[in-house]
Amino acid sequence: MSAPVKTFYSWGRRASSGTRSANLAWMDDALPAGEVPFLPYGLGRSYGDSCLLDHGFLVETRQLNRLISFDKKTGLLVCEAGCSLAQLLEFCVPRGWFIPVTPGTKFVTVGGCVANDVHGKNHHRAGTFGCFVRRIGLRRSDGTVRVCSPAENTGLFRATIGGLGLTGVILWVELQLRGIRSPLIRQQLEPLHGFDAFFEVARRQEAAFEYSVAWLDATHRGAPRGLFIAGNHVEDDGPLSAGVHPQPRFKIPRELPDHMVNAWSLRLLNTGYYLANASRNAQRDVPYNGFFYPLDAVADWNLAYGRKGLIQYQFVVPLESGPEALRETLGKVQSARQASFLTVVKLFGAVESPGLLSFPRPGATICFDLPNLGAATDRLLDDLDRTVFACKGALYPAKDYRMSRDAFERSYPRHAEFKSFIDPRCASTFSRRTGLTA
Repeated sequence: MSAPVKTFYSWGRRASSGTRSANLAWMDDALPAGEVPFLPYGLGRSYGDSCLLDHGFLVETRQLNRLISFDKKTGLLVCEAGCSLAQLLEFCVPRGWFIPVTPGTKFVTVGGCVANDVHGKNHHRAGTFGCFVRRIGLRRSDGTVRVCSPAENTGLFRATIGGLGLTGVILWVELQLRGIRSPLIRQQLEPLHGFDAFFEVARRQEAAFEYSVAWLDATHRGAPRGLFIAGNHVEDDGPLSAGVHPQPRFKIPRELPDHMVNAWSLRLLNTGYYLANASRNAQRDVPYNGFFYPLDAVADWNLAYGRKGLIQYQFVVPLESGPEALRETLGKVQSARQASFLTVVKLFGAVESPGLLSFPRPGATICFDLPNLGAATDRLLDDLDRTVFACKGALYPAKDYRMSRDAFERSYPRHAEFKSFIDPRCASTFSRRTGLTA
């Protein structure tokens, strides 16, 4: 008897069509039989459609979430791919270890972090998540399990890191953690004014801070303003269990009406956030959850954007093009009368990822968080594409639902090399659109 059709959603509220579910609770559980394509699916935190597959199977891995081994002296950890970063933090922080590279939410799986080769606030020093992956256990559709590392099945290792789940099902990951002495981050905020301010402050401060990012008030009329947010792990010994893994304090119970998040409400949120933080320019010690994962305090916060959902548009351009790209894209967003709350700017460093399709590369990355207004938003994004590619930039697949084949191939020049490692039964809605799979 075939599995029933089930609707899956990405974090931006893109919905699958004609999708069936298969559950992988144990590493030797069978994959879907036959010729129907499949794709691994963790916690669904990709914003676009790279985690979705229309008219195929999504292999759910959330129950594949066990810790396998841990060396408390070296911080080398092996876990199943369905473990979330929240689980790892709950385990490793009290033992004096931390995730070496973390995105802006801890409610993602380790397998998802590998498949998207996620980056964080410390890319200028540490590189991507894949830089700390030592080995991967990969299940192929032919039933074989390949152990992949820089020394074994090297090509498949490089294709799986950042490979969007298209090389097979990641079963387990060996990850190198980084040591900490406290769960606190010594944070510094600095107000920013003007287009060039972030780049000037980032160049000045990145040598002093392991973590840094800028938030911009994209709704402010006149010269842009924002906050430069930086921090280091506190080096003083402290109780390692303090503030570990708090649960969300609030929850959005259901999709709100589409009109609730609009230019007016986002301008109000931006103004309130800036005024509440602009005067806090002294260093202070904050729990790591508030520093790395502020939005995790609100469960299902994406439902606030209503039935149409939200769009995150993220790109990277060479550093010398950063101020021009920021000025032009911000101007286009404002001219289109659209508003973004989570507008962030970050400098990527020169640490090279092992992944063939990894998004980060030396330069400046800029991300806009936009309510989905349908055709009007699509026209705006087409216009933003013109700026990005004029600056020789690239788009981020984990945030995307509309990238063309041409845009993908311009963003990822090693796409032909990557295609040779795709599992013959793996596909996604994204891979079909961009020509990676049929």
